[in-house]
Amino acid sequence: MTEFIDKIKAKVLAGGSLTEDEAYALADVTDRRALRDAAAEVTRAFCPVQFDSCSIVNARSGRCSENCKWCAQSAHWNTHCDEYAMIPHDECMDAARHNASKGVHRFSLVASGKAVRGKALTEICSLLREAREQTGIETCASLGLLDREQLQQLWDAGVRRYHCNLESAPSHFATLCTTHTIDDKLRTIEAARSLGFEICSGGIIGMGETELQRIEFALTLRRAHPDSIPINILCPIPGTPLADTPLISEDDIIDTIAFFRLIHPHTQLRFAGGRRRLSREAQIECMRVGINGGITGDLLTTVGSTIDADRDLARDAGYT
Repeated sequence: MTEFIDKIKAKVLAGGSLTEDEAYALADVTDRRALRDAAAEVTRAFCPVQFDSCSIVNARSGRCSENCKWCAQSAHWNTHCDEYAMIPHDECMDAARHNASKGVHRFSLVASGKAVRGKALTEICSLLREAREQTGIETCASLGLLDREQLQQLWDAGVRRYHCNLESAPSHFATLCTTHTIDDKLRTIEAARSLGFEICSGGIIGMGETELQRIEFALTLRRAHPDSIPINILCPIPGTPLADTPLISEDDIIDTIAFFRLIHPHTQLRFAGGRRRLSREAQIECMRVGINGGITGDLLTTVGSTIDADRDLARDAGYT
């Protein structure tokens, strides 16, 4: 298997892409140290030394019509999450100014619901425009399954990156959500790309999928051509159907990031929710083998990591 790892590493470093057969064969590699070292070499070759940070703020919370089994904000589950129709203006601007002052590169508003439309979309566009004009921070939005006309409103407000997670492998997604599909998500992503948006699209690992399904997930993301892939680790939330899901191991998480780096050699892999349960050593190893960005600050309904702690971690992992 060492010969196989050397072969695929050389192929990727030469600018090639793994075939689906080669990608799935990664799961058969028994020498996981060699696998991780190959991913680390690809990371050093193609990824900038500057660690990219972004912050997300929940603009609208709870009462979501979708039945995503992992999510505290679904109206289908009794999770007692915060519910509000729109973040207050001053609270949003304070968050944007704080993140900009800390050197965070991008500020994103995220909203619950299948799609944000009408007055709510107009309000969010206004908030994002003002945040960018006041602070100079780049802006991003995650507002569900928007069409081209709705996305144009965001573009006109100065937003240049759109976020829409595929969440999991197609073979697993239908067991987790039945109110929309991965194809619905891909249509939104394609509409956003056609307008010129950068794309942020990733998902959650540890939702009961197999290792092969994690590779399937990484391969499916190639259809989205993302500039950034946020990798969340499931935080089982009481009241959701996944509340009792066993936690995946640190080794499983590190190996998954190595798979993603070898399948997406040039794409930013971004630490997102759930990483707080990892040891510091495991987090640094994740960054060695592929993670070169992070979502910092509070993460929707689950607590993330502080900006200062993430800056220290990135420095210890060799990033600036």
